[in-house]
Amino acid sequence: MKRLFPIGHVMGFIFSLVLTLVALLVVYTDMSYAMGMVILVSTAVIQATVQLFMFMHVNESKEDRNTLYINIIYAVVVSLITIFGSLWTLIWDW
Repeated sequence: MKRLFPIGHVMGFIFSLVLTLVALLVVYTDMSYAMGMVILVSTAVIQATVQLFMFMHVNESKEDRNTLYINIIYAVVVSLITIFGSLWTLIWDW
């Protein structure tokens, strides 16, 4: 059934804005480093999940889901290698 108003997109957008405001409040409030990092990482993971499912339509494909999930895992692995490789290079001057 086709909907005329994209309520899912609007709700995803509002939820993304709320998550962004929570992350911004962490930066501007005086809290411990550990608590701030826990909140920032958790909001980042939730934000990425909202983006994938609401705007990139990950769950709408009825075809080959394995390829989709393998591509997501590949992107996460490449991102982690890039981030930790950059940190390793910057910290230990290799």
